[in-house]
Amino acid sequence: MVTKKNGFLRKPVIYTPSWFLHYVKNASAFSTSHVNKTAAAFTFAMFVSISLSGLTMSNNASAQEYDSENINEYVPNAKLVGKGMFSYYFWDVYTGELFASEGKYADKPPFALRLTYQRDLEGKKIAERSIDEMKKQGDIAAEDADKWLSLMERIFPDVSEGDVITGIATKEGTSVFYVNGEKADEISDKTFTQRFFDIWLSDETSEPKFRKKLLGKD
Repeated sequence: MVTKKNGFLRKPVIYTPSWFLHYVKNASAFSTSHVNKTAAAFTFAMFVSISLSGLTMSNNASAQEYDSENINEYVPNAKLVGKGMFSYYFWDVYTGELFASEGKYADKPPFALRLTYQRDLEGKKIAERSIDEMKKQGDIAAEDADKWLSLMERIFPDVSEGDVITGIATKEGTSVFYVNGEKADEISDKTFTQRFFDIWLSDETSEPKFRKKLLGKD
């Protein structure tokens, strides 16, 4: 039977069992193909993610292994005093670990502070934030602030997740810095050493809760 709709002649469609089976077969093939491609893409993405994560963890472990040797060079029988995650609002920034002889911090050198970063940061921003925090501990002469900022901008690189920066306060009062296990620089200014590490360890720190974690008191 032919019907008319909107001025056009239309022939009715007869849905036979064979037509239905043909439709189901084709639809199933398309669906299976689509699902397989989606699954393959997801699997590949997961593989890349896991591989990169494993690479970061491997590099992180290597950097910390070298750091342990570097720390023990300046801090005899160095052991962990305390550790904690430093977060800014909702973002984890770095894990901090404080090392001292026999794991006992005596509020004086030698000791070491290792920061393992959890996100990307510009080295320049790290230096600028460090100077701001040092100023919170007390007045700093403009000449010293400019000099220290320049030194830190040279020492601190841009960092990504897994990068490790370690600062060591030696018994002589100097500061030695390592980046991913490689020595970056040494600063002989004793005042700089005191003010720099006071960012985290002073009673006047802007992050008292994080300080407690580093000192193993949390």
